[in-house]
Amino acid sequence: MRVAVIGAGGWGTALGIVAARAGREVRLWSRNAAVVEDVNVRRVNGTYLKGHLLPENVRATTEAGLALKDAEVVVLAAPSHATRSLLEGMRDLFEPDAVFVSATKGVEVETGRRISEVVGEVLGEGAAARFACLSGPSFAQEVAAGQPTAVAVAARDESLARLVQQALSAQGFRVYTNPDVTGTELGGASKNVMALAAGMVTGLGLGTNTVSALITRGLAEMTRLALAEGGRLETLMGLAGLGDLVLTCTGGLSRNRFVGQELGRGRALADVLAGMHEVAEGVRTTRAVRLLAARRGVEMPITEEVHAVLYDGKPARAAVESLTSRPLKEEFEGKESKQ
Repeated sequence: MRVAVIGAGGWGTALGIVAARAGREVRLWSRNAAVVEDVNVRRVNGTYLKGHLLPENVRATTEAGLALKDAEVVVLAAPSHATRSLLEGMRDLFEPDAVFVSATKGVEVETGRRISEVVGEVLGEGAAARFACLSGPSFAQEVAAGQPTAVAVAARDESLARLVQQALSAQGFRVYTNPDVTGTELGGASKNVMALAAGMVTGLGLGTNTVSALITRGLAEMTRLALAEGGRLETLMGLAGLGDLVLTCTGGLSRNRFVGQELGRGRALADVLAGMHEVAEGVRTTRAVRLLAARRGVEMPITEEVHAVLYDGKPARAAVESLTSRPLKEEFEGKESKQ
């Protein structure tokens, strides 16, 4: 089986390593010629995934046609805001029966479309039927190092999910299947918003009481949105929901948590982002999640406050104070209490 990975950032490269360990022929596509040379000549990706040698069955290219030729599985690992344009540019290069696996934890900002919906709009219903979403608690550095990791792959077709499970399961990288594409996509996207908030409270010097409360109430928000969009409660309680949320809100390798932490310390967003090599998906995704919540009439107070800090200039401390001064209420009121 040949696997193409579109996007040679840290996560795309780590997934390429995993697929290679599973015995697949892997082609990494990147616009960055320096990254391609680094991979092919020095067997590393020093820009995005330092310290990890790539197996010999991983090759990189700047030519999409070479990356996609004979590829049975196409992993979409570029940032969500670039996915539509990449698919449009590569539309005629995909193999007719290629399986698309989204490893992008984001939602299109302008439209609120999930990646599965973008694939369907650009490539048609046939491609949408061959779509799977990979998500769960997984830092690229730890995956590349071979540390035990559990993730979920969601697809409407169980046989498709199992095909991806077999293609990517190797050396401690354990893939579980589930049928809930919507919940898996929204869990992976909305947890990044909560990670920004968790970083903010950490940057303000607040302790584990506050972070724990934020994680718990953040999960309630994520669940309300996923259920409103047709996702399943159990998905948000699993790897693509709670698991990923805990990781990205507490782990030192989380880019979104880092951005929030720096905002909590008083730095300007533009200055924080200017010093980063890779995208913190939560910054854009906050706008998309807020859009989806407004469409569905879903209450998401943490998301609202994160949006106010990112885009309205509200100080992080004022945002925390707004959350803690909200009217008192029952813990389980609303839709989530009925499941």
